[in-house]
Amino acid sequence: MKPILALGLAVLIWLYPGSAIASANSVTSAQLQEIDQQWKNSAHALAEVNCSSCHQDEKTKQFIAQPTLETCQSCHEFAVETFGWGKHGIRIHEGLSPLTPAMAKLPMKKSAQDQLMNCNACHNVHSVNTVQASVDSCLSCHNDSHSLNYKNSRHAEIFAKQKDLIRPNTESVTCATCHLPRQERGETVLVNHNNTYTLLPRDRMVKEVCLNCHGVEYSYNSIFDDELVEANFDNPPDLELKTFELVRDLERRRTSQ
Repeated sequence: MKPILALGLAVLIWLYPGSAIASANSVTSAQLQEIDQQWKNSAHALAEVNCSSCHQDEKTKQFIAQPTLETCQSCHEFAVETFGWGKHGIRIHEGLSPLTPAMAKLPMKKSAQDQLMNCNACHNVHSVNTVQASVDSCLSCHNDSHSLNYKNSRHAEIFAKQKDLIRPNTESVTCATCHLPRQERGETVLVNHNNTYTLLPRDRMVKEVCLNCHGVEYSYNSIFDDELVEANFDNPPDLELKTFELVRDLERRRTSQ
């Protein structure tokens, strides 16, 4: 039987009365109930990952009031590693303070200027709702045209029909689908959290993402159409790259010989 999160936290507080979580009445009964409910509906609960998994040191058994990036990495090694290679996580990877939207060159929402870019920025620590993280978390910071136009796109129409799912499925096309591509590691599919991996060169986006659904010509004509990218692919591409016509012409000449 899965342990109840609120009871687990209460036990930890009782065991470590001098800890940060127990001081100054930092966690109320109502907050514990809310945390408990968030956890019960989470992927962590389904995997039997409970409060002690994150809030208790595995070796010393000491209470951890605020789990760190290393805590997440103990289970999500590939996600944390690749997060440190992208713009979101590179500062942490280099031993600097976390990135904030205030440092960004792209337009960002004023309400998010001081948000620290770490795991918690996109993933609620207790609900770990990947549906929310895949779009809503991105739009809580990003205020550029490409990001804002997502909700007007065909991709968004498909995803809107699936938001009752516990996580995006293989048919979902979200911000994360394109910018945090799925990659196979043996028999396991993992999420590459390097948010800049598919940005440049653009044809990497085609290989890693677009070809999962679209043909090669449609994909290239779309990703190299600057106006269509800005509009977040709200229509089929108008661009016709000459490369494909040259290839067809070569094939016609080859087969006619």
